[in-house]
Amino acid sequence: MAKQKPPVKKNQTIELSFQDLTHEGAGVGKVEGYPLFVPYALPGETAKVKVVKVNKNFGFGKLLDIKEVSPERVEPPCDVYVQCGGCQLQHMSYSLQLEMKQNQVKNALRKIAHLEDVPVHPVLGMEDPWRYRNKVQIPVGERDGELITGFYQKRSHKIIEGMDRCVIQDEVNDRMVEVVRRMAERLGISAYDEEHDKGVLRHIMVRTGQETGETMIVLITRTEELPHQEELVKEIHETYPHVKSIVHNVNKKKTNVIFGKDTKVLWGNEYIYDNIGDIKFAISARSFYQVNPPQTKRLYDTALEYAALTGGETVVDAYCGIGTISLFLAQQAKKVYGVEIVQEAIADAKKNAKLNHIENTEFYVGEAEKVMPWWTAQGLRPDVIVVDPPRKGCDEALLEAMVTMKPERIVYVSCNPSTLARDLRILEDGGYETKQVQPVDMFPQTGHIEAVAEIRLKK
Repeated sequence: MAKQKPPVKKNQTIELSFQDLTHEGAGVGKVEGYPLFVPYALPGETAKVKVVKVNKNFGFGKLLDIKEVSPERVEPPCDVYVQCGGCQLQHMSYSLQLEMKQNQVKNALRKIAHLEDVPVHPVLGMEDPWRYRNKVQIPVGERDGELITGFYQKRSHKIIEGMDRCVIQDEVNDRMVEVVRRMAERLGISAYDEEHDKGVLRHIMVRTGQETGETMIVLITRTEELPHQEELVKEIHETYPHVKSIVHNVNKKKTNVIFGKDTKVLWGNEYIYDNIGDIKFAISARSFYQVNPPQTKRLYDTALEYAALTGGETVVDAYCGIGTISLFLAQQAKKVYGVEIVQEAIADAKKNAKLNHIENTEFYVGEAEKVMPWWTAQGLRPDVIVVDPPRKGCDEALLEAMVTMKPERIVYVSCNPSTLARDLRILEDGGYETKQVQPVDMFPQTGHIEAVAEIRLKK
């Protein structure tokens, strides 16, 4: 039997109507049942499209001209939206973004976990879905003898021209990047030249505590020495009293990784502080700390609700990081055990517990999938296990350990609906039941979605 050829060819221009969205926010239209994925197109629109890639079962197109415009289409407020690619969804209304993200979670549960009837609630969105990021790390370059800062163009290492703001960054961070750039230029500090591996200033990182208003500036250089260090540091902290910490990180390697191994405080404190709810956090230059604290609180409040703690429970927090969820749980649990593979994160977790006078937590360095079976052998029987794994989801050995430990409840905090669904299927097959899932929009204007699942042992 002859193979069916795709009904379109590369470089062909067609008119296409769109019915759906991919999980990354591209429009989906069909030609004789053959799907074409077109960035920036919206459901309900008809447009002139150029076919740019043809695969056996689907193709990709480029939006040329919109004939019928969706009422959900909005004007992106960012001047460099199309070049940057950091936010994929600024062209769609916020309500459509939330609907798309809810569908993403629903579809993953249905197709991957085969869970048709689990309630997936409407996404908890932000009242104002802009200027929410409390941390920016931005490359420094040189053009026509002047220092420039800006994100890289998508799929390149070329800094975007004319980028003087980022509409999802805290305005303080935006302003401080510009301040440092101007000072460095005036003092003659050169930018790092990636191609020839020379020059000094690679990145400027700024973090601001949204509740406290404290700011940290991190200067990442190729060189051990930061030229004109004294003048630069003095001018920053004397002019901007909200800056509480100025840090120097050295990265000599020719690499895409931003941070090098050596970090030292040039002025001020090693930490700045911020609060999520009633918990205070010490944040160093290298600390992992959620970039959207108000939504983090909603995420953790949901996790706490699903954990259903009454004060007498023993809780295990796998992938505990700097103890953010552990400390929330500890307010309502008898005892919380946290485990995390990154040694510095565990040191931060212990520091944060002490900072908040929380004494019913214990933190361990190690791989959760190895530590938890050892805990089981020691007789530890948690009532609740909370997991907040990276995008790749839980390790299979960890899922097996949870099933063996048989806690009454598991709370799964996920940043990837596909791996969440895969892991829910394994837990369901191991004697658990998924009760409900609550998505939370931590990263408005982007295709990312977090979700919290309530999982209970079947009786």
